[in-house]
Amino acid sequence: MTRRIFAMTPALAAGLPGAPDYSAVIGVWRGHLDGAPALVMTISDEGEGLSGAILFYMVRRDPGQPVKSSPGIPEPMFRIAYEGTKLDFQVSHSRSHGERTRFDPPVRFRMSLNGAGKAKLKHLDDDMEIAIERM
Repeated sequence: MTRRIFAMTPALAAGLPGAPDYSAVIGVWRGHLDGAPALVMTISDEGEGLSGAILFYMVRRDPGQPVKSSPGIPEPMFRIAYEGTKLDFQVSHSRSHGERTRFDPPVRFRMSLNGAGKAKLKHLDDDMEIAIERM
């Protein structure tokens, strides 16, 4: 008697009916404010479902000076939910600004696709929005 073992790779599973297609959102996304870097977001489908991290930049607009930005610390994205053209996720805010944000709740975001490699990222708690592009 011959036994065959079949291993299902993520690439094969993606081709099965009903398997989620994350191709529209996976990759590295970047956003700018006034020409300066504002965020870098990486989304992956390695493992089960989606995972990712986001790095925000501190953007400074000093009078009479060009806009400057400096990177913060990358934060993992969690509670990621993708449906249609929308990707919702949360990011911890507790380490963002030292002691004053230590007990803050997570921050909610929605990425809305609006074309090939283009999207809007909206902060759901204060309605701030930024255009982002996949690199």
